[in-house]
Amino acid sequence: MLIYNSQTRKKEEFVPVHPGKVGIYACGPTVYDYFHIGNARPFITFDVLRRYFEHRGYEVTFVQNFTDIDDKMIRRANEEGITVKELGDRFIGEYYKDAGALGIRPATVHPRATEHIGEIIRLVKTLQDKGYAYEVNGDVYFDTKKDAGYGKLSGQNLEDLEAGARIDVDDVKKNPADFALWKAQKPNEPAWKSPWGMGRPGWHIECSAMSMKYLGETFDIHCGGKDLLFPHHENEVAQSECATGKPFARYWMHNGFINIDNEKMSKSLGNFFTVRDILKEYDPEDVRMFMLSAHYRSPINFSREMVAQAHASLQRLYTARDQMMFLLKTAKDQPLSEEENSLLQRVAEDAKRFDDAMDDDLNTADALSAIFELVKDANVSLTSNSSREAVEKSLNALTELTNVLGLLSRKAEEALPQDIQALADERAQARKDKNWSRSDELRDALKAAGYQVEDTKQGQKITKLA
Repeated sequence: MLIYNSQTRKKEEFVPVHPGKVGIYACGPTVYDYFHIGNARPFITFDVLRRYFEHRGYEVTFVQNFTDIDDKMIRRANEEGITVKELGDRFIGEYYKDAGALGIRPATVHPRATEHIGEIIRLVKTLQDKGYAYEVNGDVYFDTKKDAGYGKLSGQNLEDLEAGARIDVDDVKKNPADFALWKAQKPNEPAWKSPWGMGRPGWHIECSAMSMKYLGETFDIHCGGKDLLFPHHENEVAQSECATGKPFARYWMHNGFINIDNEKMSKSLGNFFTVRDILKEYDPEDVRMFMLSAHYRSPINFSREMVAQAHASLQRLYTARDQMMFLLKTAKDQPLSEEENSLLQRVAEDAKRFDDAMDDDLNTADALSAIFELVKDANVSLTSNSSREAVEKSLNALTELTNVLGLLSRKAEEALPQDIQALADERAQARKDKNWSRSDELRDALKAAGYQVEDTKQGQKITKLA
């Protein structure tokens, strides 16, 4: 598998730290509000990354944190007159609701910053003891000038960063680019005991402490939105590698931005939407399909038209799946015909095209094209006379590939109630007897009971009306 590594700015062959295992750390939400549609893209993208590694037989440890202490959380909790923990608990619960609706599976571990204060303090102390951090009045800062490699992830030059930095009159940092590892307590803020007095962690340090706890000092993949590349991920690399003397993450993956109706999403433009807002208007699986229709590193434009296209494409997949399940009910236990052998060979080729696309830096757009080729092949070849093996293997291939993308999660139509099945069977017999008037009467009876009858070349298909 090739992965575009943000650090080297090229595609590289994926070689895991431990054979057969993959450790992934994905930056999660700051839980002071519902997560927005821009957050949904990395959550969906890297959920698919995890699913694909599992599809290829890897044992995956997927870690996604919750930032449950920062300035926004403190401000919002104070406004609402509740504790920061109460606010975090509430919005972690809301995260699971919205993420679940989008088909995003829970991580192997969802660590919370406030539950890893000990690990954070030990990491800060290690950096201070090694001369990479310094304390000023209870605040502890990382000394960027002590790290010769600072800027290597984002390609930024420290001198250029400092030249463009705003310097406050009361700034106590040695260098403008230095960043906080630990913050001294201010009035009305939660705080923990530390060697530097009561305080709380800075933002960047939590991800280093938690990723290394659950994945080791060197692990496989660190991922997140492009907006996190600098300074968040840059600072993670600096503090982690200075503390351990080892490489931090081998591969860095960053997804592109989302525009809303061809404009950058921002609160000032009034086009800033939470997923909770979006799901009031759109089906969550349509949103997921839309997100996967473009390569994850490309920018993507969210609009009604684009989601409508995703909905139409998704319905084609559902129709194909349901048709195969319908055929399976009456498929015959018979040897494969020459045409069916040819079909299954094409299905295997489609599945390989899917894997090849995903192996090329998680190209979900091309992977979807391979799935639609499989659907076209099956639609052309499968009939009411097809063998059970041909239908079953085609259906299993479609199910396996769409599961990698987290699609086709809705259940197929349940078995018909006994009285409805009896009417359906009687109508089938009436058509066989060419008793068209009785067939029409039974069609009307089924419709009155809330069921639609569709006569196909494979037989009558009965579905419950919405």
